[in-house]
Formats: sequence, structure tokens, C-alpha cells
Amino acid sequence: MIKMLWLHDFRKTQHGQAVVEMALVLPILIMLVFGIVEFGRILNTYMTVTNISREGAREGAVGGTDAEIIDAVEMGASLDAALLNIEIDPISAGTRSRGSSVTVVVSYDVDIIAPIIGNLIGDPYTVRAQTTMRVEG
Repeated sequence: MIKMLWLHDFRKTQHGQAVVEMALVLPILIMLVFGIVEFGRILNTYMTVTNISREGAREGAVGGTDAEIIDAVEMGASLDAALLNIEIDPISAGTRSRGSSVTVVVSYDVDIIAPIIGNLIGDPYTVRAQTTMRVEG
């Protein structure tokens, strides 16, 4: 009988220990999940920005004007077009001749949702892609 009471008391203290351990580990697990989610959002944005910079450079490579390059970038984006920063080099279509290169740089600011992750990597996080192609004609 005495042995049973001792085992019962031991289980009560173990239950309290599990609560304390969970309280210590839970914030780390939550931060890990938030980090994974934010990494996925940033990676998705990076792939989108890379693809639209390619589309813009391709438009410039086939002889498109600066306005046509900007339209190609904005039309291909599933992102907010107002937050896109587009740079074209050389700026004027008249200076792009056959065999020269055209470079399109696209950057986009990703707002970080998780509070502590934003402090670690910076909020907003800027995603930037650059594509250079040779002008065809």
C-alpha cells in the first residue's frame, strides 16, 4: 500500500515537469514553424521576380521599347505591380543595337508577417533578380 502511494505522488510531479518542459520548448517550435512559412513566402517571391525579370529581358532582347519591357514585367507578375522596382540598362531602346546586351533588374519588398522573424532578417525583405540578354534585332 505504501509503495502505491509513492508511485502516485511520483506521477503527479512528472506531470508538472512535462508542463514546464512544454512551456520551454513551445516558443522554439512556434518560431521554427514561422521561419518555415516565411522562407516559403520569400522563396515563392524570389522565383516570381526571377521569372518576370527574364520576361522583361527577353522583351528587350527582341527589340521592345522600355514601356514594352515594363509592361511585360508587370503583366507576368502575380505580385503587387505598385511595389515592383524595375531598372533597365541601357535605358533607351535607341542605344540597344544588335549584339549589345540589355539588363533588366527587378526588386520587390516582401512584408514579413512573423514578428520576431522580421527583426532577424529585416522587414521588409528585398528580393532582387537581374537578367542580361543579348539584343537580337
